[in-house]
Amino acid sequence: MPKRKVAIAVGGVAALGAAALLLPNANASQDQNGQNAASGATGAKTLKSADASDLAGQVQKILGDAFAGSYYDGGKQQLVVNVVDGDDNVIVQAKKAGAVVREVDNSLGELRQAAKTLKTRATIPGTSWAVDPRTDKVLVTADSTVTGAKWDRLQSTVRSLGADMATLKKSAGSFKTFVSGGDAIFSQAQGGNVRCSLGFNVTASDGSPAFLTAGHCGVAAKDWSDSQNGQPVATVDQATFPGNGDFSLVKYNDPNTQAPSEVNVGNGQTVQIKQAADATVGQAVFRMGSTTGLHDGKVTGLDATVNFQSETDPNGVDTVTGLIQTDVCAEAGDSGGSLFTQDGGAVGLTSGGSGDCTSGGETFFQPVTAALQATGATLGDAGASGQAGAGDQAGAGEEAGAGDQAGAGDQSGAADPSASAGGQAGSGDQAGSGDQAGAGDQAGAGDGSGAGGDQIGGGADPSGAAGDQSGSGAADDGSSQTDTH
Repeated sequence: MPKRKVAIAVGGVAALGAAALLLPNANASQDQNGQNAASGATGAKTLKSADASDLAGQVQKILGDAFAGSYYDGGKQQLVVNVVDGDDNVIVQAKKAGAVVREVDNSLGELRQAAKTLKTRATIPGTSWAVDPRTDKVLVTADSTVTGAKWDRLQSTVRSLGADMATLKKSAGSFKTFVSGGDAIFSQAQGGNVRCSLGFNVTASDGSPAFLTAGHCGVAAKDWSDSQNGQPVATVDQATFPGNGDFSLVKYNDPNTQAPSEVNVGNGQTVQIKQAADATVGQAVFRMGSTTGLHDGKVTGLDATVNFQSETDPNGVDTVTGLIQTDVCAEAGDSGGSLFTQDGGAVGLTSGGSGDCTSGGETFFQPVTAALQATGATLGDAGASGQAGAGDQAGAGEEAGAGDQAGAGDQSGAADPSASAGGQAGSGDQAGSGDQAGAGDQAGAGDGSGAGGDQIGGGADPSGAAGDQSGSGAADDGSSQTDTH
């Protein structure tokens, strides 16, 4: 059967700028000249940001308790690792592994204790905090709603931690989840329509095709469609929000649904998702969302706690922990959308934040590795041509860890040896030139939805004229269109 598709209007200039950074280097080596170049006498490796998390994990194991965080220095293209008092021998090993070692005062344990104090004394809607290894402090942020007595309480708590342990800054916008306003996945909930973005296609633990999206989307509604007011095509299996994460596992209702492991970034270009990747502060990342399209930025904090204003209790707070903090923008409808690296590492799912893609802002993401571990899902093509055969399932002691999932093409079972590495559809299912919709999938006259209910004409002429087919690559309003899966 055809792939499930949703036509979305991709943002203009900013999205094109992100695409210019991403696409020419989509398959580039992550080390300059294909090698791990050394940096002078320091022995530090020169590497691109997508490789930073791998080296950080390696060095953390070497350093043990002496490890106090790490970040990627984009200017020098090096990984900087913070250490507290430790064995000189292991520090030498960390340097030999290729990291720049920097001695700091605060251990990870002390920084985490500071975060616990903030949780106990300053869990206020509109606040967040995350460890910033660049300053060796906890960075506390308050949005524009934190005023009066709430601001005084937050400021007093931060001061009590000491200037060498925590810093406080103001954000111009207000923290919110980005749950409405996009053209991607749709549902009906109490109070009206809900719109979110699909994050990454995955294979559920029972072998069925599924996808990951934001937990607050899965809590808001159970049944999801790929067209507004359309029939449900997927059902929430698991959802976490608030609490320890913001993620949902949503299973496709049709077990034959093809769910390719890729992110469509516009103009007929896709990025193959090969593995789950942990984030590193300073790392360059890209975000795809159904409202604003493709945008890029950097990771600014890890293990972030965000206190959203509760949407059900005007005096309540929805606290989410374990998030990735970035300077990437997002807007309503981008919730659940994918955060990924240039070389195809799945990093995060859009949770919420402040600001917009005109004035800028900051956005928090659910780590994909944690979502996969919690749901038991794995990355990789799923559906008719992608499910693992019975003979290929891992034994009880052989399950891949959160960071060890096989990439696309590594999960085809023995029963389907003809499946290609990309999990391509059979001859009857391949998209036509330019991935244009067939005649039966043109935008309808009334609501812009495709006749089959599988596509949404984000920028198509409602008349359904032949020149305005969804997926044609250009919309009348100047925004480009693409398909996301």
